[in-house]
Amino acid sequence: MRTLTYFVAASLDGYVCAPDGSFGFFPLGDPAEGLGETGEFHVNEYPELLPAPARQALGVDVPNKHFDTMLQGRGSYQVGLDEGMTSPYGHMREYVFSRTLPTDVDPNVTVVAADPLKIVRELKREDGELGICLVGGPSIAGLLLPEIDELMIKRYPVVAGHGKPFFEGAAFDPAEFERVESHVFEKGADYTLFRRRAAVAT
Repeated sequence: MRTLTYFVAASLDGYVCAPDGSFGFFPLGDPAEGLGETGEFHVNEYPELLPAPARQALGVDVPNKHFDTMLQGRGSYQVGLDEGMTSPYGHMREYVFSRTLPTDVDPNVTVVAADPLKIVRELKREDGELGICLVGGPSIAGLLLPEIDELMIKRYPVVAGHGKPFFEGAAFDPAEFERVESHVFEKGADYTLFRRRAAVAT
């Protein structure tokens, strides 16, 4: 059984984007300093999560380390589409959940208008050493919450005040996660991986 990991940035007060879905308020560091500490972490630890233009600009040409399949909601995918990228993660299989996006937007992108949970369960049953990654999209994350095995939370030292939570529209159904590892950066950000605890049989 393969693993689904939700890879998401968050503010100190738990918002993953502004009320309008934008996320420009997250501190990206000084461009004059190059990649910065979080950028270096991405290149070294999660190179497959760099979009294709960034990989090309940085000369990153390495095998995927953690994931071979990328999932996005329409809002997250639209960010790249607005920049002319129809397949921002061409080094992985891409699935976009949307009822309005054309199905032929890109040969590498599978547009899914059907039940997201059904598709994800099928993907998780596939054989393979690498997992599945979900980026951005609190609405699609809310739908897929029952199948999310891991959370990689990139917490930045900023308070948003209001916005969209990790799992928009999810039902009240508490689930326990345990911390697996954490990386704390000098400028205040921390990346922490949590894994869902196995249910205890009663």
